[in-house]
Amino acid sequence: MLKNYIKIAIKVLLRHKLFTFISLFGISFTLMILIIIVSLVDHTFGKMAPETRLDRTLSATYFKFSHTDKHSSSNGPIMSYYFFHKYAKTLEIPKKVSISSFHKNVETYKENKKFKMALKYCDAEFWEILDFTFLEGQPFNLTDVENINPVAVITRNVKEKYFNDEFCLGENMMIDGINYIILGVVENISILRPLPYSDIWVPITNINEDLLEPRLEAVSFPSYFALALAEKPADLPLIKEEFQNKITQMEFFNDMFNQLEGGFETYFETIAGVLFGRSSDGGANTSGLLVTILITMILFMLLPTINLVNINISRIMERSTEIGIRKAFGASSVTLVGQFMIENIIITLIGGFLALIFSIVILHIINQAHVLRHVTLAINWRIFYKSLLICLFFSLFSGVWPAFKMSRFQPVEALRGGQS
Repeated sequence: MLKNYIKIAIKVLLRHKLFTFISLFGISFTLMILIIIVSLVDHTFGKMAPETRLDRTLSATYFKFSHTDKHSSSNGPIMSYYFFHKYAKTLEIPKKVSISSFHKNVETYKENKKFKMALKYCDAEFWEILDFTFLEGQPFNLTDVENINPVAVITRNVKEKYFNDEFCLGENMMIDGINYIILGVVENISILRPLPYSDIWVPITNINEDLLEPRLEAVSFPSYFALALAEKPADLPLIKEEFQNKITQMEFFNDMFNQLEGGFETYFETIAGVLFGRSSDGGANTSGLLVTILITMILFMLLPTINLVNINISRIMERSTEIGIRKAFGASSVTLVGQFMIENIIITLIGGFLALIFSIVILHIINQAHVLRHVTLAINWRIFYKSLLICLFFSLFSGVWPAFKMSRFQPVEALRGGQS
């Protein structure tokens, strides 16, 4: 019986080529866009090198100064090294705490060639919290940081361009007037991973400023951020609480501000806090972001669903004569509904297969175009599988009601096209 249903479904799909094309386009286009968006989101927020310990890592990046009686405010990645050194480095619960700068763009020259690169200042703990893939050499250590040694770690891309892809460990590289010695080479880092991203990493003590000057805001760009690695995921809320307790006793150095919002959180929480504000306890409003994502996904999937409902109604109404004849020969409502459901399943699976092919092609084009620096998007098969199930659900849902309605008609009524 199932084999006959499949044969009938294929014949019907081939007979109504326009309806089939519209249905396939709606399903495959929706799934393709969903796959590409999810691939981009997963590349930005998902667990991947060097951020392989996201389940145990928190970052402190975005803060907001304000005053209870004034309208003055200041927000963004603005905090100083001194602030993190005093209130983050002294935390007792985290296993490791790192202070680093956001990357800045620098220019360096070699043989009359100019190279534009991203430079990040970081400490020794940076390499212990993040899991970089070292192709050659090793990271700098605490001794290098304390002794202000002019050493650096570079990416594979820098090695290829600046050193012509030749062995470069121990070689010199002039950056911002300092002659750095190359200690290690790591795999390229995506620009969509803003915390680890850079082309060159050097000890934070090489920065040209007094790091321990008592001030809350950074002297100039780039400002600083902190990373905290927990012993286990259950410690994350405790780290947040410990940090909040510390900054409630914070000393303000002028009367412009007397409040500070922000703290250690996940990157998702930071984005939610920026877009949807924070609750009374200072926590990010993640529910607002989740609801927005959920509503967007529902609306996104609802459009092809409505399209499929209309197409299914037209297709089923057109086959009213067939339904009437089959009912006259004893076909049950369950049998007819089952047949229409199998047709919908087949067209959905074909649409999913086409979406997968289109997604692979589009992602390959995006990767080859190098639109974003060191960004390589790939299909998340787990998400594709779930997206296909969701699309299958909506496809079945779009066919159940019209099929069930038509299957309930009496044979004479069905032969009249559903008109009483």
